[in-house]
Amino acid sequence: MQLGIIGLGKMGGNMRTRLRDAGHDIVGYDTNPQLSDVEDLAGLVSRLDAPRAVWVMVPAGDATHETIDALLPLLSAGDVVVDGGNSRFTDDTEHARRLQEHGIGFVDAGVSGGVWGPENGYALMVGGEAEHVEKLQPIFDSLKPAGEYGFVHAGGVGAGHYSKMVHNGIEYGLMQAYAEGYELLRASEHVTDVPAVFKSWREGTVVRSWLLDLLDRALDEDPQLSQIAGYATDSGEGRWTVEESIRLAVPLPAISAALYARFASRQDDSEAMKAIAALRQQFGGHSVRRNDSSS
Repeated sequence: MQLGIIGLGKMGGNMRTRLRDAGHDIVGYDTNPQLSDVEDLAGLVSRLDAPRAVWVMVPAGDATHETIDALLPLLSAGDVVVDGGNSRFTDDTEHARRLQEHGIGFVDAGVSGGVWGPENGYALMVGGEAEHVEKLQPIFDSLKPAGEYGFVHAGGVGAGHYSKMVHNGIEYGLMQAYAEGYELLRASEHVTDVPAVFKSWREGTVVRSWLLDLLDRALDEDPQLSQIAGYATDSGEGRWTVEESIRLAVPLPAISAALYARFASRQDDSEAMKAIAALRQQFGGHSVRRNDSSS
């Protein structure tokens, strides 16, 4: 099958490789000419036979909006656009509406797999009309892992990115649980080989997972994690998940706590903790640790 891919970074470039290895005719465009197969978007569209399929794999937000805007005058009725980035599901409705005015289909695809995707395949959660999803099915089948699992047509437009949002929220909670267990083991006077404990959990336990495998790999490379700063960013999807939990009154204590833990990691000197220390001193006479930098 023919497919145009816009955005050939870590994900898009690897997807192009996996699809070409599966025998598909892939035309890629990137603003980096060393990665790109064509000079511009017009060149990409001209290389594809109608009805065309174009996969947008650029950062969510303005970059995605601008790419879809630039594609609109180049595409024709009957073409289909896939947004495979981490867009917020609320953006999908607007993208689909604008494209539909020109007779162009839209599919939103949540993609998971990271740098391991070329080897292991990508988990795909897609949303859109059945006819548009069916048109892209050969592409989805080649991107997904071998076997029964790894692909779902989750519902209408927005369902794919909504599912990926929840997926990433769960990921926050899982990583936080492993991280807290790691810190407790490190603090204990009883456990002398923390990396070996995590390695032992990779088989036969109910907490085994790919994330655990990756943590074990990280500990093999740096047993004390001494080369890594205790600072964690967030892609935005954890925030969106928590916002949805508030909108729908669905309690998400673990995911919410994991998100706030990431925020806490960015504070060198928490103002909230200063207030707590001051209050403890005021009502109980508890000692406080002085900030030497203030003198």
